[in-house]
Amino acid sequence: MIVRKSLISLIAFILVAQAAVAIAQSKDWMLGPFIRPVSEPVISPTSDTNFYCPAKKQTLKWESSDTFNPAAVMYKGDICVLYRAEDGSGSGIGTHTSRVGLARSKDGINFVRNKKPVLYPDNDQQKAYEWFGGCEDPRVVEGPDGTFFIYYTMWNRGNPFGEDWSVRIGVASSRDLEHWTKHGPIFDNKKSIKTMDIGHKASSVVTKIQDGRLVATKINGKFWMYWGEDKVQLAYSDDLISWYPVLDDSGVPVKIIEPREGKFDSMLTECGPPAILTEKGIVLIYNGKNAGDDTTISKGAYAAGQILLDKNDPVKLLDRCDTYFFSPELDFEKTGQYPQGTVFVEGLVYNKDKWYLYYGTADSFVGVAVYSSK
Repeated sequence: MIVRKSLISLIAFILVAQAAVAIAQSKDWMLGPFIRPVSEPVISPTSDTNFYCPAKKQTLKWESSDTFNPAAVMYKGDICVLYRAEDGSGSGIGTHTSRVGLARSKDGINFVRNKKPVLYPDNDQQKAYEWFGGCEDPRVVEGPDGTFFIYYTMWNRGNPFGEDWSVRIGVASSRDLEHWTKHGPIFDNKKSIKTMDIGHKASSVVTKIQDGRLVATKINGKFWMYWGEDKVQLAYSDDLISWYPVLDDSGVPVKIIEPREGKFDSMLTECGPPAILTEKGIVLIYNGKNAGDDTTISKGAYAAGQILLDKNDPVKLLDRCDTYFFSPELDFEKTGQYPQGTVFVEGLVYNKDKWYLYYGTADSFVGVAVYSSK
């Protein structure tokens, strides 16, 4: 019986992999196809790690509830994943405190994790933005000088120290991925004050392949970031720390894309991992949420799409995929805090002609899919 069940599971996994390949990349500029090398999470919750929380003044099991929504970057030859970890202090989605953990891998599948989180709410100048909700959903890029920048959701969950319930994109920098200097909200400057006061999350800095890995790059003398949860918008920066939204003629952030009726992204379009500057243009991978319009996936499911933008004009949309290229298929992508199904893409690394796409599943685990460009 055990042998038969194992054989059935293997056959099912092969069929899923074949189905993924069968979903043709309908545009020649798209990355993929991405194939799952394993049928299980690469990072899962654990109760074996303890952390003294300076904000709560208590030792707790900081990644015992859920580990998901990861960023990824290359460092010293390793694939490094920075993932959101929840401590189980609440009783459902959005009620726990989140911190960011670090894991390293030689093969992109088997990871060694740090025992302590590397980014978390503290008794610092950012506490009003981060406590009690925490540091969520990171994206990471390497700057041209080797400095790393992490962009994450700051969420105070309406605590007594905070001004409101708004979520904001925060930024921190590091030279080693372990020790981070927080710089506060990315729009905390006089030019961006209107955007600063509106809830915002999700960032995707434009990168290019340099020395065999992805590095943030300038276009027309500026760094560029796609950002936004409901709709995708655009911002620019000189230093990867202070950002300024691109505004339309009416003075509001310009819309690059937004949800489409009848599609997998009919409820939400949210930025995914760092965008990539290619010969054909800027490729942005994004997350879409299904309002029920697409009957090939569950109502409420998160799947991933891609868009192409002009390499000389980051605001100019050139093309958009007709449907998702990656969607919930395996059991662990449909079980957990969010059983409707989730492949929430946030991490992308290029390593030796292979692209590793890291994603959160069901708000509970971290998965990986791989695309070989040769």
